[in-house]
Amino acid sequence: LSSMKQRLGARPVLMQWPMGQEDEFRGIIDLVSMKAYTYGNDLGTDINEIEIPAEYQGVAAEWHEKLVEAAADLDEDVMMKYLEGEEVTEDELKNAFRKGTISLDVTPVFLGSALKNKGVQLLLDAVVRYLPSPLDVPPIKGLTPDGGEVERTPDAEGPLAALAFKIMADPYVGRLTFVRVYSGALKAGSYVYNSSKGKKERVGRLLRMHANHREEVEELLAGDLGAVVGLKDTVTGDTLVGDGDEPIVLESIDIPEPVISVAIEPKTKADQEKLAMALSRLAEEDPTFRVHTDPESGQTIISGMGELHLEIIVDRLKREFKVDANVGQPQVAYRETITRMVDVEGKFVRQSGGRGQYGHVKIKAEPLPRGGGFEFVNAIVGGVIPKEFIPAVQKGIEEAMQSGPLIGFPVVDVKVTLYDGSYHEVDSSEMAFKIAGSMAIKEAVQKGSPAILEPIMRVEVTTPEEYLGDVIGDLNSRRGHVLGMEARGNAQVISAHVPLAEMFGYATDLRSKTQGRASFVMFFDHYAEVPKQVQEKLLKH
Repeated sequence: LSSMKQRLGARPVLMQWPMGQEDEFRGIIDLVSMKAYTYGNDLGTDINEIEIPAEYQGVAAEWHEKLVEAAADLDEDVMMKYLEGEEVTEDELKNAFRKGTISLDVTPVFLGSALKNKGVQLLLDAVVRYLPSPLDVPPIKGLTPDGGEVERTPDAEGPLAALAFKIMADPYVGRLTFVRVYSGALKAGSYVYNSSKGKKERVGRLLRMHANHREEVEELLAGDLGAVVGLKDTVTGDTLVGDGDEPIVLESIDIPEPVISVAIEPKTKADQEKLAMALSRLAEEDPTFRVHTDPESGQTIISGMGELHLEIIVDRLKREFKVDANVGQPQVAYRETITRMVDVEGKFVRQSGGRGQYGHVKIKAEPLPRGGGFEFVNAIVGGVIPKEFIPAVQKGIEEAMQSGPLIGFPVVDVKVTLYDGSYHEVDSSEMAFKIAGSMAIKEAVQKGSPAILEPIMRVEVTTPEEYLGDVIGDLNSRRGHVLGMEARGNAQVISAHVPLAEMFGYATDLRSKTQGRASFVMFFDHYAEVPKQVQEKLLKH
C-alpha cells in the first residue's frame, strides 16, 4: 500500500485481508461485510461464507475501522454517523466507496490468487459494485464530417454509435470484431455504416463473449460489449453508426508506434507462405504489431511494443499457425557518403565491329550537409554532351549510388556536378553515357574518403529519480548523447540521441535496471558518421 502511495500517488483503501500467505493462503476476509470466504478446492468453484476465525478478528476489526474512516472522508452522512459513534451499515460503506471510486478520490485494493482462482469472484462483484456503469459516464463525444462536435448519450432508443476496439481471428467463425456500443442498438442481420472508412457493412451474427464460451444474441444495447461476425473492412478504432444515421467519428484509439524490431524467417522453405499469411493475420488483430520487408536487406522485419510482445507473437505463430520461425536481429540500415570534394572522369569506349559505344563525362562530387540526399547539377555548356544524353548520365549515377564501396549500402548526401565530357556522333548512345556516369561516380566515392553513416534515434526515457544515474550511465555506454532532462511528476524524463545499432535489447536492460518502472519511446532522428573504431569493425564483417 505504501508503494502504491509513493509510486502512483494514489490513495489506496484495503477492502480485504488474506487468511494465510503463499502456499498456505486459504481464504479472504471481506472488511466491508466482515465475513470470511474459504475455498474448498483449487478451482475456486467451491466458495464458503463463514464467520471470521478468532485468530483474525483483531486485525480485521482494526482494518475495518480504517475503512470506516476512509468512507467518512467521502460521504457526509457516514461522517456524521462516525462522529456520533453510530454503526455504519454495509450498504452505506459500499455507496461511499462507489462515489469515491468514480470521482477517483480513492483506489479500492483487493487480493487473491489468479492461479488458484481464489478471490476472482469477489473482485468481479466489486467491479460491478464500485466501478462506473455506462450511465455514470458522461455522453461520448464525436465529430461530424464537417468538423462539428456531437454527443451520444447511453440510450438504447437513440441513434447507433459503436467503437470497434479489437479484432480477433477465430478458427471456427473467422474474423471477430469486438465492439463497445455507446448509444442505440446494434442488431444481428442489419446494415451499419463505418464512418471512419466511409463504407457500408453487414452485421452477420452477434456474440456475447464469456470466458470459456460464447452466447449468440439478437442485439447489443447501449453500454454492451460484444463481438460481430461478418465485418470485413472494420479495424481497431473504427466507428460504426446506423445505416442512414448522421455519420460521426468517435475518438479513435491512439496506437503507439512500435519501439523494437527483429528479423524473422521461416525454418523451412515450405513455411514461407504460411508465415506471410500468419503475420498478416496477427498484424490485423494487433494494431501495435507491424510487419514490413526491408527493401535493402530483403529481411522480413516484425516490430512491436517490446521484446516480450514479439516473443509472444513468435510463440503464437508456433502454437496457433504451426509455423516455426528463426528470429534474429535486423540489419541496421546504414548509409555511405563522401567527406571531401573530388574531380573525376568516366569514359566508356567499346569497339566490337560495326557500331561501337562511346560515352565520356567529367564530374565533381562534393559532400552535402546531413539529410541533403542527392543533388545533380547539369553545368554542360556549348553542347559538349548533347542534352538528350544528360538524363542517362544522371540515371547511371543514381543507380550506382544504390550500393556503396564500403559495405554495400546506398550513398547519400552527395552533390554531383556534370561539367564536361565528349561524344561521338555515331557511337554515342544513352546506354554508353549511363555506364560512363556510373563509372565516374564509383571512382568519385572511392577517392572522396568514403564514410559510413548510421541512423541516430531520439530516445526519451521516463524513469523514477532513484534510477537516474543508472539510466544515464547505460545510455552513455551505448554511445548515447544526453540532450537534457526534465521533471514530470515524481519521475525524470531523459532525452538523448543514441545510435540504433546500440538499442537492441534496450527494453529488457532498462526493465532490469529499474525494476520494470522505467519506460521509453524511440523514433528516427537523423544519420551521423560512425566513429572510426565502429567503422573498422563494420568493414571487418
